[in-house]
Amino acid sequence: MTPMTTLALAMGMSVDAFAAAIGKGAALDRPRFGEALRTGLVFGAVEAVTPVIGWALGMAASAHVAAVDHWLAFVILGLVGGRMLWGAAQPAGIPVERPRRHGTALLLATAIGTSLDAMAVGVTLAFLDVDITVAAAAIGLATAVMATIGMLVGRWLGGRFGRMAEALGGVALVLLGVKILLEHTILA
Repeated sequence: MTPMTTLALAMGMSVDAFAAAIGKGAALDRPRFGEALRTGLVFGAVEAVTPVIGWALGMAASAHVAAVDHWLAFVILGLVGGRMLWGAAQPAGIPVERPRRHGTALLLATAIGTSLDAMAVGVTLAFLDVDITVAAAAIGLATAVMATIGMLVGRWLGGRFGRMAEALGGVALVLLGVKILLEHTILA
């Protein structure tokens, strides 16, 4: 792969994490840069590892991985997005204290949900004889940067639009899961 192709792949793989991070930032009480960076690093690390896993599985048994990755992404993103929608739908009369940071388990679940498509890309890269270390590093770095920026954008949206921004973030995650499922089933 050329450097430009690698860059395009890395940026394309980071878009889902960017959208999810916006929702995560909106759900928090004005997250600071450190929390945004932490989120970016978690998303970036997961996004760098999943294509390597996909590449390894692609070398072994690609048909089995491709058969279920979209269902996993659909369920995980649906659950995380649904949780955000539930939080946004709580009656306005009840003050809901927004956390200052997300738990590691929630960040990991969201990162895994948004990175399962990178595993499928890893399977493809196995068949193209690509240097997986370069591709995975580029994907991880781009995702870390985009998720960090997404959290900061979410902070701005959350501070101004509160529940609506959290609800939109939840809807975005659910729709992202549906999109992944449709791309791998009906639209395939």
